[in-house]
Amino acid sequence: SADKLEGGGDGEEKKPARVVYGKKKKGGKKKEGTAAAVVAKPEPVKEPEPEPEPEPEPEPEPDPEPADDWDADSWDADSDAEPNLAGLTAKIAIVSAISIEDDDEDQIEKDKRIEQERLRAIGLERAKVEAAERERRAALLEEEEEMGRKEAEAAEKRILAAKARRKREEDNLAARSRDDLRCPIVVIMGHVDTGKTKLLDKIRKTNVQEGEAGGITQQIGATFFERSTLEKQTERARASASKFEFKVPGLLIIDTPGHESFTNLRSRGSSLCDVAILVVDLMHGLEQQTIESLNMLRSRGTPFVVALNKVDRCYAWKACPEAPIREALESQPEGTVGEFRSRAEEAKVQLAEQGINSNIFWEMGDDDWMSSDFVPLVPTSAISGEGVQDVLLLLCQMAQRKLWKQIMWCGNLQCTVLEVKAIDGMGMTVDVIVVNGYLREGDKVVMCTLDGPVVTEIRGLLTPPPSRELRIKSEYIHHKEIKGALGVKLIGNGLEKVMAGTPVLVVGPEDDEEDIKGEVMSDLTKLEEKLSTDKNGVMVQASTLGALEALLQFLREETKPPIPVSSIGIGAIHKKDVTKISVMKEKGNPEYATILAFDVEVNKEAKEYAEEMGVRIFTADIIYHLFDQFTRFMEDLAEKRRQEASAVAVFPSIVKILPQHVFNQKDPIILGVEVAQGILKIGTPLCVPALGGLHIGKVTSIEMNGKQQETARKGSSVAIKIENDSNPNLTYGRQFDATNNMYSTLTRASINALKENFKDTLTTEDWRLVVQMKKVFNIM
Repeated sequence: SADKLEGGGDGEEKKPARVVYGKKKKGGKKKEGTAAAVVAKPEPVKEPEPEPEPEPEPEPEPDPEPADDWDADSWDADSDAEPNLAGLTAKIAIVSAISIEDDDEDQIEKDKRIEQERLRAIGLERAKVEAAERERRAALLEEEEEMGRKEAEAAEKRILAAKARRKREEDNLAARSRDDLRCPIVVIMGHVDTGKTKLLDKIRKTNVQEGEAGGITQQIGATFFERSTLEKQTERARASASKFEFKVPGLLIIDTPGHESFTNLRSRGSSLCDVAILVVDLMHGLEQQTIESLNMLRSRGTPFVVALNKVDRCYAWKACPEAPIREALESQPEGTVGEFRSRAEEAKVQLAEQGINSNIFWEMGDDDWMSSDFVPLVPTSAISGEGVQDVLLLLCQMAQRKLWKQIMWCGNLQCTVLEVKAIDGMGMTVDVIVVNGYLREGDKVVMCTLDGPVVTEIRGLLTPPPSRELRIKSEYIHHKEIKGALGVKLIGNGLEKVMAGTPVLVVGPEDDEEDIKGEVMSDLTKLEEKLSTDKNGVMVQASTLGALEALLQFLREETKPPIPVSSIGIGAIHKKDVTKISVMKEKGNPEYATILAFDVEVNKEAKEYAEEMGVRIFTADIIYHLFDQFTRFMEDLAEKRRQEASAVAVFPSIVKILPQHVFNQKDPIILGVEVAQGILKIGTPLCVPALGGLHIGKVTSIEMNGKQQETARKGSSVAIKIENDSNPNLTYGRQFDATNNMYSTLTRASINALKENFKDTLTTEDWRLVVQMKKVFNIM
């Protein structure tokens, strides 16, 4: 059988494989081969060509001839398949590679799909957000349009309401009549101690002392004189004057004397005061506050009567209680009348110096009366009452002759806040003067505060009873309606912060509330607009809006130089005001950490805090005093700064040595010199720029004609002592001599100190020298 097999091996190319049971080799390979064969079934297996010489391979190729030492037992069925294994392996590798490639392609596709899904989800989310944003924008746009529409409607409504209000006001003005006059409003002004209060008391009490309480009613903040009372009170005065018929319903005299009440009586920029009594002390003539009052009256165009008070101080004056002044003068000795005449002439001259034409009232002709710039002088005595009747009569005559157009009663409400007071059982109340128009209980009124307009309803209109002494709250008389001109107390809510001197307006059924609010706040808004220019400046605090306005005008226009104002306030000074102005110290302007308080109280806590913070509070009841205090402080501060800066500041000077006057050549060097240019001061360091800036020393003494001097100006010949601590061996004639001029040693710091503190001390020529010396010392 072995021979057969050998012979068969020569003749046949392929032998059938024989399976041996029991001896299984390379089982794994067989299975793989079988699996590979199953996989690769579609393609016919190509037999590898026999190679001439076998190479040692991990999987040997079949030899062309079988080995002689062949053992039947060692034969394996797989051995016949070995020649095909390499091809199969290659094919398996190709198929595996294809399979892996397919798997890779599947993974890439999968990743792409996932990425697409993710991007789609993001896109959907973004579209949703954009849609929501579009909706939001559309809603906002719609809301803005709606708001714009509402604002436009409100603005249009406001404009229409303002037009309608102006039309009503014009109609009311057109409806005025000379037959329907209101009470003229009178204030009493003048310097301290001229007798304003006494004269006011005399005017108010004249009738009471005669036992006629009726007819004089003490209104809130004002005294009201009825026409019948005026007729009785001026009866004697009218007998000695030309016949005069009363047409005014009475007089309303403001209780508070002084120009504060005048400045408070303002409505929407114009004065509510119709006529004033300017009290002048006959013994002293015009004084500072009188001039201030005069200027106020002229700036507002308010007519006034001058009461030459204290006529009873004339030598040997015989009192004639309550008599008209002409009757009183007739009964005086000739010397007394002579003294009165000379003092009255002095007063006329002083008034003329202020640009006021004046004359004794009974010496005025009709031309003087009709001439608006002539002022009547009325001699009075607040002690015994002479001339008081004449003052009242003159006020009524002026009102009817000159002011009748102004005092025709008008339906337009003109109402001003005089004072805000807390009353037990009523809370905060506001005292107002109603000049024109009506105020009714239940009216909705708008008032002005520093925090903005306040709208409230009038819960009560009160006036005190005719019995003047009673001031008990239960005694007030309630009114449903008040017609101007009258003083009245308002009760309402939210009145705590209402400012004195501001207008009160009523919101009518046809009015727009916002329009009325704007109108009420207009005065304060205008005042704040004027202020917006100064970033650095003092704080100004006043009792009322009118006083604040007067003070600001004074500080900005009448002071030289003007005092800058950074913030304003109305009412008492509190801790927060001190905190607000203390910022000026941080801004590098400690001199402006100052509060100018005009006629206001300073809270105790604020006073202590101001001392702690280094904030100064100047208080005064007279504008001039406030200005004087601040000016004095600024001068002291400037002087202090000059002293501090004198160590740094070097004044420019060029000094020529006089060689024939060398008194000491070595430290201290004493020389005779001539100041060629500039100012030589004690403490000036000197050098010689021609010798490389050689430091000579500091001037410690200047002497002229045997007298010590602080400074020597251009052209002066003086002896100077120079000390040099850093180089005491410096000798005149060795290191330097008279061939070179000495210069004061200037630096950038010294020039800056000159600019800041000694600007006014140096002349234009001195500043030119500074510029010239900057080039010598190479100062930029």
